[in-house]
Amino acid sequence: MSFAIETEGLVKIFRSRWSGKEVRAVDGITLSVEQGTTFGLLGPNGAGKTTFVKLLLSCAHATQGRATIFGRDAREAEARRPIGYLPENHRFPTYLTGRSMLDFYAALSGMDGAARRTRIPELLATVGLADWGNVRLGKYSKGMLQRVGLAQALMHSPTLLILDEPTDGVDPIGRRQIRDILHALEQQGVTIFVNSHLLGEVELFCRDVAIIHRGKVALEGKVKDLTAGAGYRLAVDYVPERLEQELRARATAVAQRNGSLEFLFGSREEANQAVDLLRAQYCEIEALTRTTSTLEDVFVRTVEDRQ
Repeated sequence: MSFAIETEGLVKIFRSRWSGKEVRAVDGITLSVEQGTTFGLLGPNGAGKTTFVKLLLSCAHATQGRATIFGRDAREAEARRPIGYLPENHRFPTYLTGRSMLDFYAALSGMDGAARRTRIPELLATVGLADWGNVRLGKYSKGMLQRVGLAQALMHSPTLLILDEPTDGVDPIGRRQIRDILHALEQQGVTIFVNSHLLGEVELFCRDVAIIHRGKVALEGKVKDLTAGAGYRLAVDYVPERLEQELRARATAVAQRNGSLEFLFGSREEANQAVDLLRAQYCEIEALTRTTSTLEDVFVRTVEDRQ
């Protein structure tokens, strides 16, 4: 198995200007991101997400530990060559047009003029800004700036894309367009690392996630595993009073919704036992569904447990 990103015991300590005390913004993070996957880094404000990304990009240097990009030490300039990066709250010169901004940053990355002239219109079309290339960025909306920022990150066809809040400020249609672009890149084998607090977007897009809290990894795994079945919901129209009391005693939760009683059971065995009891009393079952946790549920539980 090959990894796009690997860190081992990564630590970053700052010294507070006001108190003089040491602050561990990143506190021993060991993490691996498999090549060709979509990975989401989650955490509350101040958890250390952006500092972690800066360490990967060598915008900041680790106090201890190591980080590698495709097997190269992240501190080497060559390690950063295959990376495309869209920072949070990016600022592009507003007097430039979308086309001239992309040309400027592409030249900084070493692309020759002929490649830039071909690549820029392709990317403007890809991000839905084909008709805005000659308009100054000062006239762009926040969502349009995010999309042209994504185009900037994709100019040199990176094999690792690091995105810090890529859909922040983008309307629902724009978010879907960005997801479609990223899905297409994933199909091409590009590794995508998303740093975000928009949990719904991460759940829709990322395969693997890690939650960090106070500089440490609190939880990591595949989204489908972390949000796997949390129980079974059994809905019935009518239950004899005595049986209802028994089911209430067995269930982890009971609710009345749209004229039906709903019982929540923690395991398949408990749900099957409840079905047997209801059938024995000739009760009609409206529905039996497996419940799941959302990524937001998992996130909140994880952070609250670490308080």
